[in-house]
Amino acid sequence: MKKLLIANRGEIAVRIARTAREMGIETLLVASEPDADSLAARTADGFVVVGPAPAPASYLNQDAILAAAVENGCDAIHPGYGFLSENAVFARKVAEAGLTWVGPDADAIEMMGNKSMARESARKAGVPVLRGTDGPLDPEADALEAARGIGYPLVVKASAGGGGRGIRFVHKEDELLETIEMARGEAASVFGDPTVYLERFVQHARHVEVQILGDGTNFIHLGDRDCSMQRRSQKVIEEAPAPDLPDAVRRTIRESSVELARECGYSGAGTVEFLYDPAGHEAAFIEMNTRIQVEHPITEQITGVDLIREQLLIASTGSMSIGQEDIRFSGHAIECRLNAEDPDNNFFPSPGVITALEWPAGDWVRIDTGVEVGSSVSPYYDSMLAKLIVHKDTREAATEAMLTALDETRIEGVKTTVPVLKKLLRRPEFAAVSHHSKFIETVTDLMEAT
Repeated sequence: MKKLLIANRGEIAVRIARTAREMGIETLLVASEPDADSLAARTADGFVVVGPAPAPASYLNQDAILAAAVENGCDAIHPGYGFLSENAVFARKVAEAGLTWVGPDADAIEMMGNKSMARESARKAGVPVLRGTDGPLDPEADALEAARGIGYPLVVKASAGGGGRGIRFVHKEDELLETIEMARGEAASVFGDPTVYLERFVQHARHVEVQILGDGTNFIHLGDRDCSMQRRSQKVIEEAPAPDLPDAVRRTIRESSVELARECGYSGAGTVEFLYDPAGHEAAFIEMNTRIQVEHPITEQITGVDLIREQLLIASTGSMSIGQEDIRFSGHAIECRLNAEDPDNNFFPSPGVITALEWPAGDWVRIDTGVEVGSSVSPYYDSMLAKLIVHKDTREAATEAMLTALDETRIEGVKTTVPVLKKLLRRPEFAAVSHHSKFIETVTDLMEAT
């Protein structure tokens, strides 16, 4: 691998460019018109504008991105996360053009991108799954009978859904048929695939996940993370390792995640996500993400493994540089996502220009960001400004360190979620690990002064 095209923006583009430089790989960034003067564009060795601000015309423009790679002599493409990172069609186009795709092959992306197929693959690999339909719900099947076998409450999920979308809850039988029809219509409109399946709903579930790596022959895990602090199914605070998890559950999700990677001959970095039911002390498979995750830095902090480097090594050489015996876990890491949103206005996005910026200092804190003073925060993209990561010996010490880091963070020109993050970290439920993935929606005083 000599020249890598980065098909992304913001902090992940900056991160990929820096790691590639350390490995002696030249980088070219694709950018939308407003991102031509971004930190990411200056961090890469070069950039090319592929379209105007709207993502469909730029970061989702497959033909323009592929043409930029070919015309500029790139031999590989790293998609980062979001945008085209889990697009099997694009991954196939990259391979057909003779370029290296930094990630699993299109078949694995396709298999895991279809949630009902992924669920079936997980079941075959011995990964624990929730009670639910075997594969997509047949339109001719007796949905009421299938639901009685699962039990209420349950969820209707779009097979092609993801990112918290394509999910509808059913609490009683007389809601089921209408909900299924609405879910099918929504799935067809949003994802282009009307198929849905049914699955048991776990109330007050925690969201835990396992980081895996594979090179097609060898498969390992790098421990687990907890991402239960979410708002509208979007992660807000993440930590590693997952706290207060029974040893047997931790062992099961780690080992079965490796078996799932083996089952699909996985090559690259991936994350296997689970719902953990604290009441029943059991975890069950949700989905597998076939890309690098936003929260990957906390795994890097507790293992010392550079996951982007491993991605590039696997893609370029066919082998990762580590085995399971090389993985050692140290301390506890917490990550907070800092978003340009106004908590006092129902978290409405807060675009603008950053006029002042100060980050915390210390060898225990890491900042992954794509912004600097003068950066324009666009309304066209995700509102995340940065990820603040701390690493300490214990969870309690990491929580205090994160509060200090947030206190020392100053961002002016846009509203941010810093006050809310501090409030959440101070909640007794966070300290007791009694929060769950719907916890934030239950906090009525979240927007009050911290």
